[in-house]
Amino acid sequence: MAKTRKYYVVWQGQHPGVYNNWDDCKEQVEGYSDAKYKAFESREAAEEAYANGYEQYIQKNPTPRMVFEKMMKEKTPVIGRPINNSLAVDAACSGNPGDMEYRGVYTATGQEIFRVGPMPKGTNNVGEFLALVHGLALLKQKNCQIPIYSDSRNAISWVKNKKCKTLLERLPENEPIFDLIARAEKWLQENTYTTPIYKWETSAWGEIPADFGRK
Repeated sequence: MAKTRKYYVVWQGQHPGVYNNWDDCKEQVEGYSDAKYKAFESREAAEEAYANGYEQYIQKNPTPRMVFEKMMKEKTPVIGRPINNSLAVDAACSGNPGDMEYRGVYTATGQEIFRVGPMPKGTNNVGEFLALVHGLALLKQKNCQIPIYSDSRNAISWVKNKKCKTLLERLPENEPIFDLIARAEKWLQENTYTTPIYKWETSAWGEIPADFGRK
């Protein structure tokens, strides 16, 4: 019976990456202090694990930073209620692409804290990303220690990876949007934050308070 090929993820080693054989992986981790690596059954699973980080795949003596990062990645429980003392962000787009806008509101009351747009030739995903970064920057600026909710898994993932992975075509009409994207990515690269980011569970709680009500 043919031996199943395995793929090896090296999160911490000489040259982190995904390797298709043990010998190459071994070169990266042997003798490397606190190396982090693991085997997977498929390249797809390995690449996903590499992108996600080692914390959820290697369970041993987590540091306080690891615990915090894990908390940031996990969604809040569906059972129960959201935290009212929080900021909720959302976006809306009339068309795809179309006129895009986004805002943040105080969850408990729905009071609008910030609003940007509408801006032409944008997408909802881009608006969700910009809204989340805008909220993070504002909370840090105000030294406000409350969590932030978004109903967009894409936006949360993009913020985590510090990159807006949009396929939106860059046009003269939407240059202001791309300027905001560049500023948001720069902020993520240059700043740290302690604000917990939670996924708003629409199926359990209804529409996020920042929703524009245009569905």
